[in-house]
Amino acid sequence: MCTVPSFDAALTHAMAASFAGKVRVNSISPGWIDTDYTVYEGPDALQQPAGRVGNPMDIANMVMFLCSDKAGFITGENICIDGGMTKLMIYHDDYGWTYMPEE
Repeated sequence: MCTVPSFDAALTHAMAASFAGKVRVNSISPGWIDTDYTVYEGPDALQQPAGRVGNPMDIANMVMFLCSDKAGFITGENICIDGGMTKLMIYHDDYGWTYMPEE
């Protein structure tokens, strides 16, 4: 799950304010990112609002976007990349909860 410690959020904000007009400062908080590019099936994949577990390209694509002119008006932000799991707030098998997709 994607959570940002207050220190990280404060550091991103402070650096964005300190370097205003010189550079843009943003941070990324990744969720479950599988670096082996495993294709998950069943509850591990289906519980994800995005329908799959993340991979490194999900993070790399955001980095490329933030470095581009298209993100020229974005600074001081933390971008959570977790396929929507922060909104769900629970994972399959956490605290005895079992994901059961609707039939």
